Amino acid sequence: MKTSFSKNQLGLAVACALALSFVSGATLDPNALPSTPEPVAVAPKPVAKGGAPAPVVVAAAPPQAVYEQVSLDANVLFDFDKSVLRPEGKDALDSFVSKIQGIGGGSISAVGYADRFGTNDYNQALSERRVATVKAYLVSKGVEPSWGLVKTDAKGETAPTTAPGQCTGATPNSSTIACLQPDRHVSVVISGQRLKK
Repeated sequence: MKTSFSKNQLGLAVACALALSFVSGATLDPNALPSTPEPVAVAPKPVAKGGAPAPVVVAAAPPQAVYEQVSLDANVLFDFDKSVLRPEGKDALDSFVSKIQGIGGGSISAVGYADRFGTNDYNQALSERRVATVKAYLVSKGVEPSWGLVKTDAKGETAPTTAPGQCTGATPNSSTIACLQPDRHVSVVISGQRLKK
């Protein structure tokens, strides 16, 4: 009758023979043993009640960050023929700066406008001065270092907020100037992503 042993069975037999030799005090000739790999100690698996192995508990992966698209804008108004920020304009920009905290991966732009009184060239230059004032204010509040360059543009009188014929009068008087107030502004827009709460 032919008997065959697997490597595991052979290793187990050798380990048992070594254990018995230590217990009985007998010495074995190491040359008489077949060459086998060293036995490796393996920690037993925990056993639950009933003799079945205990379930392996795997920690849940942390939740993935979820971002939301954000677009905020502020509209800063100016006095007639001026490029100095009004107190209301500073308040609007301060509110804007506080709202953009936590927004990243986006862009910020500012576009200046003027009303229809004056030449096209004059109004273009005036709207450029207005947008430069807003940009300087935003930079003073730390926006540019954290966002990179604030992109600016100026439209002069070419894109009025007021409707055609809404504010009548060929010369600037107090009522026409007040009516055209919405045309004298800088629009600031930011687009980006913020961690959703």
